[in-house]
Formats: sequence, structure tokens, C-alpha cells
Amino acid sequence: MSDSEYTKIYYGNFILVTRIKDALENSDIIPIIKDEGESQRLAGYASLNQGYQEVFVHNDELEKATTIVERIKAEMESTSS
Repeated sequence: MSDSEYTKIYYGNFILVTRIKDALENSDIIPIIKDEGESQRLAGYASLNQGYQEVFVHNDELEKATTIVERIKAEMESTSS
């Protein structure tokens, strides 16, 4: 079991992560965006995950943030049909 105060709520490409980040911030939730591909590039290593990022939120905001992410995912699925 992890002792982290943050939980990953989404993993995806830069465009979708940006949309989720904006929606979270509009709801007064400050997400943490982790970009392993960029970190590896800066360290001089090749990355297979270039352009993909992870979104984390504080556990106190997890329920509200998960609802927002699910809403955005549903919107994206309805527009791609």
C-alpha cells in the first residue's frame, strides 16, 4: 500500500491531459502533471512514452477529480462516435 498523498487519475496524450488539467483547475483542484518522457529526454535517455503524461491529484480531492475526468472521457467518446 502506498503512503502517497496523491493518486494518479489519468494517463494520456498531451492534448487530453491539458483539457483535464484545465477542467480540474476550473474546479479549484490543482493537479500534478508528470511527464516521464520529457524527464528521460532531459536526462539523455530515449523514451517510448514521448508525449504521454500522468495526472495526479491530492487524495482529498480524488472523488471530485475522478468525476471530472469521467465526464471529459464520456464527452470525448460521444464526439468520436
